[in-house]
Amino acid sequence: MEQSIHELVERQRAFFRTGETLPVSWRLAQLKKLRACVLRHREEMERALAEDLGRAPLEAYFCDIGSLLQEINETIRSLRRWARPETHLSGLLCFPSVLTKVYKMPYGVSLIISPYNFPFLLSLGVLTAAMAGGNTAVLKASSKSPRCTELLQRMMAESFPPEYIAVVGGGHDQADRCLAERYDKIFYTGSPRVGVHVLEAAAGNLTSTALELGGETGNWCVVRKDADLKDAARKIAFLKLLNSGQVCININQVVVAEEVAEPFLRELEAAFTSQIGTDAPNNSEYPRLISAAAYDNCASTADRYRDRVRFGGFGDREKRKYAPTVLYPIDIGEEIVNRELFNPLLPVVPYPDGEIEKLLDTIDSREHGLALYLFTKDVPWAKAAMQRLQFGGGGINEVCLHMMVKGVPFNGVGHSGMGAYHGEWGFREFTHPSTVLIGSNRFNLPLREHPYQGAWKQKLVEWFER
Repeated sequence: MEQSIHELVERQRAFFRTGETLPVSWRLAQLKKLRACVLRHREEMERALAEDLGRAPLEAYFCDIGSLLQEINETIRSLRRWARPETHLSGLLCFPSVLTKVYKMPYGVSLIISPYNFPFLLSLGVLTAAMAGGNTAVLKASSKSPRCTELLQRMMAESFPPEYIAVVGGGHDQADRCLAERYDKIFYTGSPRVGVHVLEAAAGNLTSTALELGGETGNWCVVRKDADLKDAARKIAFLKLLNSGQVCININQVVVAEEVAEPFLRELEAAFTSQIGTDAPNNSEYPRLISAAAYDNCASTADRYRDRVRFGGFGDREKRKYAPTVLYPIDIGEEIVNRELFNPLLPVVPYPDGEIEKLLDTIDSREHGLALYLFTKDVPWAKAAMQRLQFGGGGINEVCLHMMVKGVPFNGVGHSGMGAYHGEWGFREFTHPSTVLIGSNRFNLPLREHPYQGAWKQKLVEWFER
């Protein structure tokens, strides 16, 4: 198996060196093939998402398929502009070499390691950026979503030769075999713990690496006492129900002003009941957890906080569905708010609204999350807070939709990741800028050359470099 992966990487390297991926027209043709492939297999993708994750067709399209098509379409429309070389004036110091070009060059052979929670968007969405940049790609898909991985393998095999695009299945051992090879670019989406392992493997070859991670201490949501509690509860419930909480930008914990904690909890219970009913495990629209182990972890965590379950707290192990569960009151120092949950449990932490700055200091002192959400009528305060804290992205009086805005980056920072993608940011992530000055063999001044004696050279250089 190691030999076959090695041979695959070497075949891709040989193909890249032919230069076939360089013309923008060729890249656009491949992106159109990718779009056609997704459209052709839409129903199969919906069925695979239902089998692996229990997704309803609308949620499957909204989260994976539609978002992916939007990403591909934006790239097709804009790639010629993104890839166009930049022209800069070289400056007086470089005279008579007047022009400098910046070329956007592909890295070469890329490795994309994708997770199970959005198995098409977080694989083919990243692949879109890699293809736009002119790279080849080995895509390591998750073994936890086997139906989706099998379909990805078939889709890519029917659309592209393996020396250009190839999908590798299997578990962690297979991922390690992939990481043992030398690549020119690595893009990993997953947990901070595995992110460290990926970086260690990449460091051996000084490989440029992008990481999109969930955040070690989770994503914070703050509800202030002046917030529209009904609106906040409705949006928080929507996001927590999405994919049964298995979303990297999901809310890990809500911190609510203690002055409005009880009415907020009532609104939250009403929002969950309105959207999914009182028996979520038997609701066909409610997604399931990815594995029995994930279910058991969720259920055992809820059991440890059994005396503080305010809503939910039950599930069906056979169906791998655990109801959205509100835990209250939770202290900000407890273990459950110091790790990413990745399930439908929602700890709610009360705090005095007058101590909001102290709360922000506490959040800032922990590992940076991938998302931050603030609910308040004081939008100027919220804007200032957003510019003070370190996190990937977020929303003021809104949740999760920031990642669907065209033209903006999706990224993390610190323990929630490095690098960025979506749209032009993805193209930039999979290309490196090469600066090339176009020289002249006429009218060259001897300023840079020995001998350096003479005040006139000193004065001219100082004037040119003002």
